Amino acid sequence: MAQTRRVPVFGSRPPCAYQSRLDERSLQIRMTRMERNRKSDKPEDFVCYEDSDEEEESTMSLCTMLNSSYNFVDYIRNREYGMREYRSVNQNHGTRHILTHDLFKEQSIPLKTMNKVFCSQWLSSKQIVFGTKCNKLMVYNVKSHELDQIPSIKGRIDEAADQQSGIHSLKINPSRTLLATGAYNSNEIAVYRLPTLDPIVLAEGAHKDWIFDIEWLDDEFFVSGSRDTKLALWQVQDKYQEKYDSDGDLIQPITQYLNPAVIRSCKTAQKVRAITFNKNLKEMVTLSLNGYVHVWDVERFRQKFSRRLSSCQDNVCMAMKNDSSLYAVGCRSYTLLLDSRTLHTIKKIPARYSGCGIRSLSFQDNVITIGTGVGVIMFYDIRAGKYLESSINSSRAVVLKTSRGYVYPDEDFMVDQGFQQVKYTPAIYTHCYDYSGTRLFSAGGPLPANLCGNYAGLWQ
Repeated sequence: MAQTRRVPVFGSRPPCAYQSRLDERSLQIRMTRMERNRKSDKPEDFVCYEDSDEEEESTMSLCTMLNSSYNFVDYIRNREYGMREYRSVNQNHGTRHILTHDLFKEQSIPLKTMNKVFCSQWLSSKQIVFGTKCNKLMVYNVKSHELDQIPSIKGRIDEAADQQSGIHSLKINPSRTLLATGAYNSNEIAVYRLPTLDPIVLAEGAHKDWIFDIEWLDDEFFVSGSRDTKLALWQVQDKYQEKYDSDGDLIQPITQYLNPAVIRSCKTAQKVRAITFNKNLKEMVTLSLNGYVHVWDVERFRQKFSRRLSSCQDNVCMAMKNDSSLYAVGCRSYTLLLDSRTLHTIKKIPARYSGCGIRSLSFQDNVITIGTGVGVIMFYDIRAGKYLESSINSSRAVVLKTSRGYVYPDEDFMVDQGFQQVKYTPAIYTHCYDYSGTRLFSAGGPLPANLCGNYAGLWQ
């Protein structure tokens, strides 16, 4: 959880340097090796190793461990006193602790008759922004429980009604000054200034079909991917005209219209569903519905190669690990882990509910959060190579089962019409953690396209 390198004030060793700690560590290492040896003879596709796996630890590492305190109180005290001793804290420990001790409790968020929440982001510690299938951009205040609708930006040319299919993506740039999301027409992009959410730019003229995902490359450039298999590169200079009234107050800024810098077709793709940017490799990876991942050179905005996935059903979501080493791709019954350098599948994680459909993914350090199509959120521990286990009951994996939300028609009507033979549960189309990792927003709605409804919940 926390590590503080203690410096002795009197004597040659700090108070935490006692021999029994080394004995406890040796026992822990032996127990870990025995547990690993008891596993089945079937070889694993992907194995993580820690420093403790080494046969013999160096004298330097043992000395460092002996002189380090892993007590969180020592970390807080050192930080308060401004001491110069080395200290660090695991930012994701809180998330893991809350999950394994069953501390997350759901607070349902009523959304009235809105239809299906497709995307979401935390704006601040108090506000969450999300987009719906009914083309509403909403802001939810977790303190006052108020919902505010942000006006959509409408294009200069009226589009057909079938171009209004909802807001499928919203992303915030690295400096958190701009928000890019779907506009009034689903083949256009609206850019808002943060934190005021003033509309400043409408990006148009690149796509003929719905935009499924948006990804910022830096504070100025972002990429959009569409159902028409096109990728567009946009440049937002964040300059707009301002008008003031006679009292000197700022009037609503004038929306500017933006044309794409570059448009490219994604070869071998059918409907671009997800985009992620690997800053370390300077590559952009896109996921298409026909089961291919495509790698792009960001600096030249050129497609380098494509690779077919081992599971090609319902590939609709993708996420990247914080250190850019792994990609996770959601399928109908599996979550695939891909090496970011080669795109080889290094782990195929079966869902705990067969055929549930993976609808949303995210990484919290070594834990993958998996939103399914059956109202269940699962957590997979990459380092342990298994689903996260409860500390309360070690024989049970950690899962979050969502509330029902709102659905129309109701269950009785659906059964009468033959739509549904089992109890209705919402699909988790989106989820996101706050900055601390101690609160989780999840949202979605009915999985069948012909059903209307919504679900939203805050776990804390």
